[in-house]
Amino acid sequence: MIKNYLKIAWRNLYRSKVNSFINVIGLSAGMAVAVLIGLWMWDELSFNKTHGNYDRIAQVWQNVTNNNEVQTWQNVPFPLAAELRKSYGSDFKYVVMAADITNHILTFGDKKLTTRGGYFEPHVTDMLTLKMLKGGSNSFNDPTAILISKTTAGAYFGSDDPINKVMKIDNRINATITGVYDDIPMNSSFANTKFIAAWDLFYNNNDWVKHAEDPWRPNAFAIYTQLADGANPADVSLKIKDAKLNKVSKVLAKKKPALFLYPMSRWHLYSDFKNGVYVGGRIQYVWMFGIIGLFVLLLACINFMNLSTARSEKRAREVGIRKAIGSMRKQLVYQFLSESVLVVCIAFGIALLFVLLSLPYFNQLADKDMHIMWANPVFWLMLSVFCIVTSLIAGSYPAFYLSSFKPVNALKNSFRVGKLAAMPRKVLVTVQFVVSITLIIGTIIVYKQIQFAKDRAIGFSSDGLVCVPMLTNDVHKHMDVVKNQLLQTGAVTSVAEASAPPTEIWSSTSGIEWAGKDPAMSVDFAVTEVSYDYGNTVGWQFVKGRDFSPRFPADSSNIIVNEAAVAFMNLKNPIGETIKWFDQKYTVVGVIKDVMQSPYGRPRPAVYGLSTYAGAVVLLKLGRRSNTSQAIAAIAGVFKKNNPDQPFEFSFIDEDYNMKFGNEERISKLAWCFTGLAILISCLGLFGMASYVAEQRTKEIGVRKVLGASVAQIWVLLSTDFIKVVLISCLIASPVAYYFLHNWLQNYDYRISIGPGVFVLSAALALIITIITISFQAIKAATVNPVKSLKSE
Repeated sequence: MIKNYLKIAWRNLYRSKVNSFINVIGLSAGMAVAVLIGLWMWDELSFNKTHGNYDRIAQVWQNVTNNNEVQTWQNVPFPLAAELRKSYGSDFKYVVMAADITNHILTFGDKKLTTRGGYFEPHVTDMLTLKMLKGGSNSFNDPTAILISKTTAGAYFGSDDPINKVMKIDNRINATITGVYDDIPMNSSFANTKFIAAWDLFYNNNDWVKHAEDPWRPNAFAIYTQLADGANPADVSLKIKDAKLNKVSKVLAKKKPALFLYPMSRWHLYSDFKNGVYVGGRIQYVWMFGIIGLFVLLLACINFMNLSTARSEKRAREVGIRKAIGSMRKQLVYQFLSESVLVVCIAFGIALLFVLLSLPYFNQLADKDMHIMWANPVFWLMLSVFCIVTSLIAGSYPAFYLSSFKPVNALKNSFRVGKLAAMPRKVLVTVQFVVSITLIIGTIIVYKQIQFAKDRAIGFSSDGLVCVPMLTNDVHKHMDVVKNQLLQTGAVTSVAEASAPPTEIWSSTSGIEWAGKDPAMSVDFAVTEVSYDYGNTVGWQFVKGRDFSPRFPADSSNIIVNEAAVAFMNLKNPIGETIKWFDQKYTVVGVIKDVMQSPYGRPRPAVYGLSTYAGAVVLLKLGRRSNTSQAIAAIAGVFKKNNPDQPFEFSFIDEDYNMKFGNEERISKLAWCFTGLAILISCLGLFGMASYVAEQRTKEIGVRKVLGASVAQIWVLLSTDFIKVVLISCLIASPVAYYFLHNWLQNYDYRISIGPGVFVLSAALALIITIITISFQAIKAATVNPVKSLKSE
C-alpha cells in the first residue's frame, strides 16, 4: 500500500513539473535555513558544556554601588580566594584564583610568539576537565609549571616532546613545561587559551600584588569555583555575600560589595546586568533566530499548502473516482500525506547539500566553528523528527481539504463555493508577507541602530591612529630615543604612551574627592595615565583649558577630566578646581569631550594624569600623506631594533573601535541573509499562485482582449488581488514589528527612534518585490493570442 502511495505521489510530482519545482526548492531553502539556525542555536546552547563539571562550576561576581548605581563586576581582590577556602571551604570542592587571560610573549630558543594565556592556581585542570595529552593530572602542582595547548606545542616544538623544556613568559619569567592539553573547543569561555601557567609564577614576579598596601582594594582577578557535591549555588551565594564587605576598609565599604556565584551555564547567554539585575544577553538572539527559523520554514510549508489546494480542481475528479469505487477518506489522507513526505524527503536532501555548501561562509559570518554532526545519533533523531513535523505541517491542510470533496460534486466539477474558496489561500499568502515584511522592518532597524552608533562622536581622531601593545617595559626605558627614531622615519607625526588604548578602560579608581561631594557616596572614575603628546596624538577635543605640556613642570600634579566627570561632580568652573585623589591633591587644567569606549552606553566619568610608569601601549599618529604599508614597515623596523624580544604587533584604533560592533553586525548580516531567503521563498509561492491564477482565467483574459482590453488593463486585473494582500500584510506587520523592536532598542542607552519612514520603506520594498514577481506571469498571460485562449478542442 505504501509503495502504491509513493508511486502515485511520484507520478503527480512528475506530471506538474513547475509546481513540484517550486515546492521542492521552496521547502529545501526553508529547511536549509532551519538546519543552519538549528546548528547555530545548538552551538550557543551547548556553550561550555564540553567541561565535564559544567553544572557545578561558577565564578565569583560582585555587585558594587558606584556613582549612585549598582554595577556588576566579574573581577575580585586577591585575598578573597584564601578567605573563601578558610571560611566556606566545606561548600567548595575547588577555589581557583586566576589572572586575566591576555596576550603574552612565549619564548623558547629563538622562537618568540605572542600567545594568549593566563595564570591559575592548582586544580584548574581538574575543574575544567582538560584532556591531558602529555603529563598527568598532577602535572600542574609544580609552582614553576606551565601547561601548553596542542596547537602551542606544535608551533614551538613540532613533533618533539616538550615536557620539561623551559619557556620564558614576557621575557622575564622562566616556566617549565609539565603538560600538554588538547585544544579547548571554540564554544567555551576558555577557548583560545593557549597556555596555563602556575599562579605562583605570577605572584612571585609581580611586587604590586605581593606587597600591596591594601590587597583588598584592587579588583584585578577572577575566582572560579567548583561547588562541593550537594551544595546549592543559591545557598552558597547567600553565605558568601558579605565575605568581602567584612574585610575591606571603611572607604571601600561604601561600595556595599555583595558577592554571588554566577554559574558557568549562564556566563555566555545571560551576561548583561543593569543596576545589579540580569536584563538580557545573547539568549535573546538565540530565541530571535529560533523564531526566524520556524517562520522561514513555515513560509515554505505555506507555499506547499497554497499550491496543493490551488490545483485542487485537477485532483477533484481523482478524489471523486477513488471515493466512488470505495476509497475511505483516511486512505486519501494517507495518499496526500505521502506526497508531502516525498516532497519533504527530496527537499531535505537538497537542503543538506545547501547546508554543506554554505556552512563555511556561515561559520565565517557567525564567527563559529560549526559542522554537521554526522556521527551523532541525537542529531539524526532530531532531523527525523524535523522532517516528520515538516511533512505534517506542509501536507495536513491539503490532505484534509482535498479528501473532503464529495464524490458527486467532485465528478461534476461543482465542489467550489464561489469567492470564499480562495479565502484560505489569501490568508496564507497574507501570513507569508506579514512574516517577510516584519523581517524586512527588523533588519532595517538593526542596520540603522548600528549606523547610528557608528556615527556617534567619539571624542578623538581615530584616523591613522596606530596602537602598539607593550608586553615588556624595554621601550619605556629609552622612550625618548624610540620616539625620535619614529619621528625621523617621516611616517609618524606624533608619539605617546598610555596605560590603555583610547577605546578601552583598563583601570578605575574610587579615591576621587571634590568639594561638595557627599561623604557617603562611593564613586568609580575611569583612569588613564598618559605621557606628554598623548592629547596631540589621539586628537583630544578640548572644551576648556589646555593639554599637558613640558612647559608646565607642575603638570605632574595636574589632571584632565572629561565632560561626564564635570557633570557628575557638578563643577561650574572646573578649570583650577582642586581634586583630591586618595591623599594627593590635583588641579584640573583641562576638560575634554567624552572619549567613547562603548558605542552604545553612556560615557563614564574619567580622569587623565601624567604617567611615570611604563606605558601598556604606544600610540602613533600616521601622517596624512603616508603610505600605510610603507609607514608600518618603517615603524616595525624601529620597534624590532629597540625591542627585539617582543614580536611586533599593531592595530588601527578605528578598526579596534569598529570591533565593538561585531556582535550587532554579525546579527545584522545573519538577519539580512535569512530575510532575503524568506523573501525568496515568499516570491516562489507568489510566482506559483500567479501562474495558477493566470491559468484559471485564460478564457476570461481572451474574451477581454477580444473586447479591446490592453495589456496594462489585463496586468492590473491579475495584480490587484495580490497587491491588496501585500498592503493588508503591511498594516498587520508594522505594529507587530514596532512592538518587538521598540523593546529591543531599550537595551541601548544610545539608540534611534522608530519613525514612520522605515514602515513606508518596508511597504514599498514589499510592493516592488510583489509587482516584479507577478508581472512575469501577468504580462505573459496578457500577451497570449486570444484565438489560442478561446479555442476549446
